[in-house]
Order: sequence, then structure tokens, then C-alpha cells
Amino acid sequence: MPPRAKPLSPDDRRAALVTATVPLLVEHGRTVTTKQIADAAGIAEGTIFRVFDSKDDLVAAALDEALDLEPFISQLLEVDPDQPLGALLLEVVELFQHRFERVFTLMSRMGMLGPPKARRHMEAERERVATILQALAEPHRDLLRVPPAQLMHMVRLLTFSGTHPHISDGHPLTAADIVDTVLNGVLKTPTTTQDT
Repeated sequence: MPPRAKPLSPDDRRAALVTATVPLLVEHGRTVTTKQIADAAGIAEGTIFRVFDSKDDLVAAALDEALDLEPFISQLLEVDPDQPLGALLLEVVELFQHRFERVFTLMSRMGMLGPPKARRHMEAERERVATILQALAEPHRDLLRVPPAQLMHMVRLLTFSGTHPHISDGHPLTAADIVDTVLNGVLKTPTTTQDT
């Protein structure tokens, strides 16, 4: 008979439960049950309450995890700044769209009208994102009519509004649409910046 797996520490158990809960919140919102969470985590339902005081505490921890910018920051840091500008922006926009779509869906399922109270380090994380984005655009400064930071600010704003289901009137922009609009506008004689 194989030996039993070593029990998880309370911190590891909390982390495993949070990980199991996030996708359930995206799917079910606040109607998710502790039984569904326990099944997803492969544990008995009562085990949840050994590390969380209540379902609400677990949901709050899962929301915090889902909104954490660190995984997104790690993805941005993997983007190659030396690739052509159009390809770089396309990669950045796709990363933003994936994050925005997940956050928008989560907020909708949770019945949230706006983002929750900012996490303690959220502002610092946003500043890190802005710094990384500016650094990505910096090698292409000579191609731009605006500073790299302004380019990335415009990209982020257009991606947010073009991805939001209500702002976009249910007709979200594709990543290619967003990049083409930022780099070439809507005139019939676009520049060739995207291909440089």
C-alpha cells in the first residue's frame, strides 16, 4: 500500500483552495458553493473551514488572487522589445485583452459595478506596468510622433474600451483592429509604420 501523501500546510492549503476557487467564481460568481469548491480542490468540504473562517473569506482571497497584476507583469516582461513595432503592439494588446476579458467576466459574474477597493500594492503594480510598457516602446522612439509612454497609454485605453462588452456595444475590437488604428488611423492611405 503506497504511503499517504504528506498533508498540506495551512498556507499551502489556502493557496490551493484559492487557485481552485478563481475559475469557479468566473463561472458561477457568488452562487458558487463550498461543495463545488471542495470538489474542485479534491478535498472534503469541511477542510475549507480549517483554513478559512467563512466562504466569504475564501471568495475575497480568490478575488484578490484573480486581480493580482504580478502574473500579467511577468508576461509583459517576456515580450521582445526588438521585434517590429506592429508585432510588439499586437502581443501587448493580446495580453491586455486576455486580462481585461477575465476581469470583466469576473466582475459581471460577481455582480460588481466597479473594481473592488484597491489592493495595497495595486498602484505600485500599475506604475510597474507603465514603466515596462514604456521600455518596450522605447527602441521604436524614432518611428513615433508621440513619446513611447503616450503611445502605450493610448494602446491601453483603446484596448480597455475596445474590449469592454458595454463600452464596445457588444462589438469588441480585435487586437489587429486596435494596433492598426493606433499605428495607421482610419485613412485610406495608412503609413507603413506597422510593417517596419
